[in-house]
Amino acid sequence: MTGEPPTAETVSTLLEDRELVVVSNRQPYSHEYDGNDIAVQRPAGGLTSALDPIVQSAGGTWVAWASGDADDEVTDERGRVGVPPESPAYDLRRVGLSDEQVDGYYYGYSNQVLWPICHVDPAKMNTDPDFWKQYRSANRAFADAVVEETDDESLVWFQDYHLALAPRMVREERDAFCMQFWHIPWPSWDAFQTCPQYEELLDGLLANDLLGFHTHRYCQNFLDCAAMIPDTMVDRATRSVVYDGRRTFVRSFPLGIDADRRRELADSEDATAFWREFRERHDLGETLAVGVERLDYTKGIPERLAALEEFWETRPEWRERFTYVQKASESRSRIPEYRELQAEVEAEIERLNDRFGTDEWTPVVYLNEFLPPEGLAALYREADLAIVSPLRDGMNLVVKEFVASQVDDPGVLVLSELAGANEELGDEAVSVHPRDTPGFADAIERALSLPESERARRVRDLEREVRSNDVYAWMTAQFRTVEAIRRGRDVAARSQQRKRYEQ
Repeated sequence: MTGEPPTAETVSTLLEDRELVVVSNRQPYSHEYDGNDIAVQRPAGGLTSALDPIVQSAGGTWVAWASGDADDEVTDERGRVGVPPESPAYDLRRVGLSDEQVDGYYYGYSNQVLWPICHVDPAKMNTDPDFWKQYRSANRAFADAVVEETDDESLVWFQDYHLALAPRMVREERDAFCMQFWHIPWPSWDAFQTCPQYEELLDGLLANDLLGFHTHRYCQNFLDCAAMIPDTMVDRATRSVVYDGRRTFVRSFPLGIDADRRRELADSEDATAFWREFRERHDLGETLAVGVERLDYTKGIPERLAALEEFWETRPEWRERFTYVQKASESRSRIPEYRELQAEVEAEIERLNDRFGTDEWTPVVYLNEFLPPEGLAALYREADLAIVSPLRDGMNLVVKEFVASQVDDPGVLVLSELAGANEELGDEAVSVHPRDTPGFADAIERALSLPESERARRVRDLEREVRSNDVYAWMTAQFRTVEAIRRGRDVAARSQQRKRYEQ
């Protein structure tokens, strides 16, 4: 299954012809007004673009928030529209949410309660009671749409932390197979318990038949949390939880990328043209490092800038030779902490450039504008280092995008030991702790000093891992686990039936 999307026949076989219903906050296609016309915004990256060809192959339904300002104009009376527009292969069922719901459910509870707790930063938690009220309301809206689109034979696949309550709400109406993938870290019990609604969240998630996380550590953390709830039985041997008469299996499925597509972008003429123009426009040194992320306090950007300052301060021979490019995307700017972070990062970059920069050299090149996919691929390709140093991250796919883009001279991966990707790829990266400023600077120098043969060997090993565990392998592993769970339940049911007959 590696390297190409599963075929329709393969998906159908793994699903055993059950209808697939994907449920996510973000939709794969949106409709937006462009003057008096309506334009379709297509998936540009991330999970929605990876799942879209699978759902196209399998058919079925995708339930998501109607975020486009023209979405209602193209849907039928039940909120459905066929997608892709030019050749509909599945139904997109849109869920309408009020501005109040979006503020409380998404910007509020999802990103000011669950996000900081799961990233082990509960001091940033905002327990405004209205956030919880709107989170429940929005989850109910999603669940009602799922119930309308399913029967007891459906397979419902929930995505991420926005929908922790919806599985229980669906379970009250349907006996469908429910599964959920949690795309961010799952914290330890001590951190999770700081959430006032921890019991309700676990109750919702344990309505699933299968619960997936990126790493084994997150699975263990979840089992530890479930063990603290009354009336649960945690079976460590089978990595499952029995609760409310149902067994939930807990498994790790490390998320991957479309590695072949990334390599094609990096090897394209468009990438080469972008790089040529980029070099002419910026005063770069002969050696380049790159960082790519959203402006989020979990990504460790201020800590990285502190390490770079230490590097240039203590190693003056690298001044005018070594440039760091920071690609940062504005994120959740309606939340005060995010606006403050953006201002802090921009001020710190300006200070570093004033301190170390010259007329011919810029130490830190800051990019906050949109980059086309081939532009990002060019930066990955040309970088001598990729610095990925989050304070905490569920997986971090920038790591894998960088590895897949190494089509010319091999670069070196500098990776935080606190990223989920470290479990998979840490052995061949130069490991750092993002808060150890002197050690971080030492790691940058160590990465720059690796001989070419060692860089090439590391990239080969990293690429092998990234290609073998791509996004299609991630999906297939989950479908195969569903098949195994259902097969095991069928065997158990027949055994019970035989025992009753013998009695």
